[in-house]
Amino acid sequence: MISVKEKIAYGLGDTASNIVFQTVMLFLTFFYTDIFGISPAFVGTMFLAVRFIDAITDPLMGALTDRTETKWGKFRPYLIWFALPFGIISVMAFTTPDLAEEGKMIYAFVTYTALMMVYTAINIPYCALGGVLTADPKERVSVQSYRFVFAMIGGLMVSALTLPLVEYFGQGDQAKGYQLTIAAMSALGVVMFILCFLGTKERLHPPKDQNLSFKKDFKLLWQNDQWRILSIAAIWLLSGMVLKTSLAIYYVKYYLNMPDSITLFITLGMIGNIFGCILAEPLAKRVCKVKAYITIQIIAAALCIAAYFVSGEQVEMAFALFIIWGFTFNMGTPLLWAKMADVVDYGQYKTGVRITGMIYSSIIFFIKLGVAIGGAAAGWLLAFYGYQADVEQTEATQHGILMSFTLYPAVGSIIVAIVMKWYTLDNKAVSQVHAAITE
Repeated sequence: MISVKEKIAYGLGDTASNIVFQTVMLFLTFFYTDIFGISPAFVGTMFLAVRFIDAITDPLMGALTDRTETKWGKFRPYLIWFALPFGIISVMAFTTPDLAEEGKMIYAFVTYTALMMVYTAINIPYCALGGVLTADPKERVSVQSYRFVFAMIGGLMVSALTLPLVEYFGQGDQAKGYQLTIAAMSALGVVMFILCFLGTKERLHPPKDQNLSFKKDFKLLWQNDQWRILSIAAIWLLSGMVLKTSLAIYYVKYYLNMPDSITLFITLGMIGNIFGCILAEPLAKRVCKVKAYITIQIIAAALCIAAYFVSGEQVEMAFALFIIWGFTFNMGTPLLWAKMADVVDYGQYKTGVRITGMIYSSIIFFIKLGVAIGGAAAGWLLAFYGYQADVEQTEATQHGILMSFTLYPAVGSIIVAIVMKWYTLDNKAVSQVHAAITE
């Protein structure tokens, strides 16, 4: 059994990560288009282009962590080594130097790329750390439930405090307000990463006689059929989620015509997310994790489709459906991350080699690819439907924002539900794998 204190310490690491991750999902597209003055089409293309860099850096980072040997373990040291760089580059990404349009594009591309690279350097080891804290499948769900409750608390801080802090720090200068707001949040994130490092312990270790090579790592990955299924699901899951969350601001401001309610809307949605994560652990104790996950995706898709039929005047219904969607969708989040640890065990059971860092880093790459596709789609769809920053939108643009916020994200959840039907590591299979490894 892992103590509650250690679970909280581990969760603080994702509070720190989500201060940036949720800011990117909720505000970066809006920041680039409406504050920095970059075209939405370029923003969408940039989000996707940086994923080609991740295709190199993510597996390299996973392979590096598998080969790291320190007195603190394989994964924990990176929380200390990269906490401060992560905070500094986060501020740089939300800084708006006075440049010509081309210069702004170059600056945005360079700083966003640097942000994603340092995010890789600290987040992949952090995520892999969750897979070596315990071998107990039920405890893994508990650890991930704590993690994502604290992750959503970070998201709640972002959704509730960002715009008020921007106004407070900026005093009418939104660019300055965003910069100082991210600086304050990043400083808090650095402290949380340090607490995560101090409060956790690595307990699972790979076989001492295993020999690794980069080529062999990829071969072992491909032999793991459950890894392939989870990776495909991750792309579609995150592309739909990020598309919806990226367009939440536009939906409230331009479809509901309630710009003053943006903070309330995304904050209530984040509260729904938190309660969903809390219920993941008791849900996993009562039903099969795989069947529960598929059902969650089907319900989430249905809620998105229902929101399409809500008019701009039905504000209460729009709010309610967004909250319920976040609640339902995030009941599945801890289950997904617990599955990753199961996939690591399955890979060791099948091949005799444990490559924790490589499996986590590769799945995280597909998660980030989904994030990029969702963010890119948001920018491209805004451009396609004729969006112009900070003006009254045409009826066609409003309808385009509505479809992009409701129907298109539903497609992602439906595909995830279909893909997960091929995932075979249910509770019984996981117990058999764990028993075989232990023996």
